[in-house]
Amino acid sequence: MRKRQDLDQRISAVLRLEGAIDENTQLIELGEAEGDAGIVKDAEKALAKLHGEVAERELDTLLSGEADGNDSYLQINAGAGGTESQDWASMLMRMYIRWANKSGYKVEVLDEHAGEEAGIKSCTLQISGQNAYGKLKTESGVHRLVRISPYDSNARRHTSFASAWAYPVIDDEIDIQISDSDLKVDTYRASGAGGQHINTTDSAVRITHIPTNIIVACQAERSQHKNRATAMKMLKARLYELELQKQQEKVDAANAKKTDIGWGHQIRSYVLQPYQLVKDLRTGHTSTSPQIVLDGGLDDFIQASLAHRVHGGDVVVEDIE
Repeated sequence: MRKRQDLDQRISAVLRLEGAIDENTQLIELGEAEGDAGIVKDAEKALAKLHGEVAERELDTLLSGEADGNDSYLQINAGAGGTESQDWASMLMRMYIRWANKSGYKVEVLDEHAGEEAGIKSCTLQISGQNAYGKLKTESGVHRLVRISPYDSNARRHTSFASAWAYPVIDDEIDIQISDSDLKVDTYRASGAGGQHINTTDSAVRITHIPTNIIVACQAERSQHKNRATAMKMLKARLYELELQKQQEKVDAANAKKTDIGWGHQIRSYVLQPYQLVKDLRTGHTSTSPQIVLDGGLDDFIQASLAHRVHGGDVVVEDIE
């Protein structure tokens, strides 16, 4: 039923766009024939707006993977470099939360570990909405930041790394068998805000899947049982994604934990000094407005990456003004 509803919405959207384009094209012809510049101008504005909607629909057509329509977990980890990388990881967390909010998605912080001085060491988000995983899977990899460090008294330029890894929230109908003997379960005291109870009991849960060395954790709930149930769902999702990636022969991304968060592995660079540039190293797509990107303006990069996966070669998506 969900698939049928999704297809109905896509077909309706295409038919509506076709009708609107034809109507405004005819208005332009009518305005030019009658010498009415006002009609022509209004129709051109309407077509420019429709251009943006067409780009969104084109993005939807690129989401054809088995789990693309699912909700997504997003795990962010700071690389080596202490405070600098931890601050960069918190900036990435903010960027994805803002992108999700702009996209109409629901965001829940399942796990977060603060840095000693600033930023975060790691976090896990659950982003819920249509095609959340299909879009976020293009963001999996190492992100590199170049800037004048606010933590350096000599105002020197620093390079920092952090990673983001997306994996799908799987349906309850998908049966993933996990043996209890393959699991190592640790409980610990949750950190951060949450009141007296959450900080004084071992309610947080960390599960290690020994055969794959996949580690998941959850501290969002006050109940240890609820956190364990959520962590098990996350683990099943990671194992499911691992199997999907094996089927697709994407061995280099099959185990995110084995990838070094540093030089030679980055998918995108964000340069704030000495010039302003964000560049995706896979597609060649760039933006000269890094602040817009860091405020959640990721759709052009996501579209370029999806098109690159489908069609291959370098793809550059032009900004729509």
